[in-house]
Amino acid sequence: MAEWKGQSRGTVLGFKIYVFIIKNLGLYASYFVLLFVAAYFIVFSFSSTKSTYYLFRKRLNYSALSSIFQIYKSYFTFGRIQLDRIAIGAGLKKKYSFEFDGIHHINDLLAKKKGGILLTAHIGNFNLAQHFFSDKHDSAVVNLIMTDLEHEEIKNYLESVTGKASIKTIILKDDLSHIFVMNEALKNNELLVFAADRYYKDAKTYTEELLGKPTKFPQGPFKLAVRNQIPVLFVHIMREKDFHYHFYARPFEGISASPKELLKAYLGDLEGMVRKYPHQWYNYYDYWNDFNPS
Repeated sequence: MAEWKGQSRGTVLGFKIYVFIIKNLGLYASYFVLLFVAAYFIVFSFSSTKSTYYLFRKRLNYSALSSIFQIYKSYFTFGRIQLDRIAIGAGLKKKYSFEFDGIHHINDLLAKKKGGILLTAHIGNFNLAQHFFSDKHDSAVVNLIMTDLEHEEIKNYLESVTGKASIKTIILKDDLSHIFVMNEALKNNELLVFAADRYYKDAKTYTEELLGKPTKFPQGPFKLAVRNQIPVLFVHIMREKDFHYHFYARPFEGISASPKELLKAYLGDLEGMVRKYPHQWYNYYDYWNDFNPS
């Protein structure tokens, strides 16, 4: 996997423009503007476009012509999901519907009093998790484990619009201090959420196959779960038609599994999601290290 830069795209000005449009012209007007923004990125974000074409053409086996159209749809879908995040947080939640598929597994996990690990990916819209948990699990304390995925300025602006997120964050640190914070959270029967389809710089990795080709994944979440016998769920929040979001929670059924066995189960679940929702997986870089192999 080529090195991921650890930050999301976007500027505060861009978010301010969209917030202005949503509040003054409505959500559909913001989607209309997005039609042109998605086209802009096809032309002016060539490396992302190249990587997305490869995903559809080589990994998902779309035709060459179809793969070109899928790039645009992928960019548009990504933008629409970001707009939904803003709209829901800014008071338009009633416009959306939410489906809780397997949510009872959260109860089962919390009942074990060992904390829990939720394995997700850069897919769908897990940023909406706070709305799902506030509706069904007020007692659950959720910690999102992350590098600095968003520029602090953007994060602060979004919180000024949508309110401060109820989900806590634990930032991965070079001094490994995050390990003590995670262990304390687990002792308090809290949930740790890992987007385990990317690894950060200098992290220890496993090599395993995804969508027919090997690439690297972080060892940390899988070792933590297996060595400490922490219950694991695979979770995703996916956008469907008509402003509908679908929450998936599936338990890992392995017993005395190795970390690599847990990783393989996670990748099996993730691959199923990517094939079902191919435009909602957002790794816009040389994921399989095909263009600059080392």
